[in-house]
Amino acid sequence: MRTAVHLVTCLVVAISLSGCSVFSKPNSIEKILSDSGPVAKASDGRYQNSYPGEKEYPVTCEENCYPDTPQLKCDEDNSRCIFIGENPEIEEEYGFNITWLGHASFLVTLPDSTTLLFDPVSEQFDWPIDWLHALSGGMIRQPPDWPDSATSGIDAVLYSHLHYDHFNKADIKKLGSEPTYFVHQDTASYLPENGFSIKEMSWFSDYQKGAATISAVLAHHFNSRFSVPLIYEDNEKALWGGWLVEHQGKKLLFAGDTGYSPHFKDIKQRYGSIDVCLLPIASYYHPEYGKWYRYVHTTPEDALVAAEDLGCKVMIPWGYGNASWQMGDHSSHSPLKRLLKMHKEVNAKLPLVILNEGESVAL
Repeated sequence: MRTAVHLVTCLVVAISLSGCSVFSKPNSIEKILSDSGPVAKASDGRYQNSYPGEKEYPVTCEENCYPDTPQLKCDEDNSRCIFIGENPEIEEEYGFNITWLGHASFLVTLPDSTTLLFDPVSEQFDWPIDWLHALSGGMIRQPPDWPDSATSGIDAVLYSHLHYDHFNKADIKKLGSEPTYFVHQDTASYLPENGFSIKEMSWFSDYQKGAATISAVLAHHFNSRFSVPLIYEDNEKALWGGWLVEHQGKKLLFAGDTGYSPHFKDIKQRYGSIDVCLLPIASYYHPEYGKWYRYVHTTPEDALVAAEDLGCKVMIPWGYGNASWQMGDHSSHSPLKRLLKMHKEVNAKLPLVILNEGESVAL
């Protein structure tokens, strides 16, 4: 009887935040703080951005923001686009092999063959949002093809935040307990119990993994998760952010979802100029809630300004694409069209490396 009750309990818990398994193993959680200690919470127990309040943006595209370009080949209805332009030759070698898996997911291989997987979501949103969208006919994407190298033999998995398009327990189940999982402060409890090794880090904390230093950095965003019975719970009680990886003096930044704010300058002040920047350029547009969308997501021109603030030597954009959910965008590639236009006006000297989903580049 007790076993039956336990099984029913696990089924109920499995649809909550952290999942459940009858044969689960406790996770190993190491909390890593910066030299200034943990990130402070507000009086209500919720995290907040370093620069809250109204924003002023240095540059905003006002007209003709999505011109057609010969660098993109699209279907007649302006969908299913492929970038066919030429990327610049990057003379300096940084030692990073980068594969864009779609949306915010990247596979990065270091010179010593260490493999890092950022925000892996290989199919739909995490449960239960995928289920709700399937029932309502909402946002469903055609899943991209992932190489075997992105599903096995991974050394470290790094999550920027808990939103359902960046954190998916189905992918955690596929990856298993061999990788080390890196998450931001107060996030470890959202992973299922299965003997995972988890490093839970505060902003500006550092962890040495082999020859690489992994640092948790700021982002201007938020966290929200649904709980049973499908109500918002724990808003902002887990931290969000980006990740900086340094190997042999070369630095790569994965910014995570973020709006524009002075936090980019704070990152540069702490770590110096960044060699390769993986920066988001999508999900900033909504006909009714556009101001809020931009508050927590960079426009293409915001990303170009952020790249200047960070001292980026190379920028790789993400968030657009045929396998995206087109959240808050005109079309699958409208952010890329806007980026190509504004690049000439905002930060023309910055080398842009444009990838189609599934493509790799060695920098």
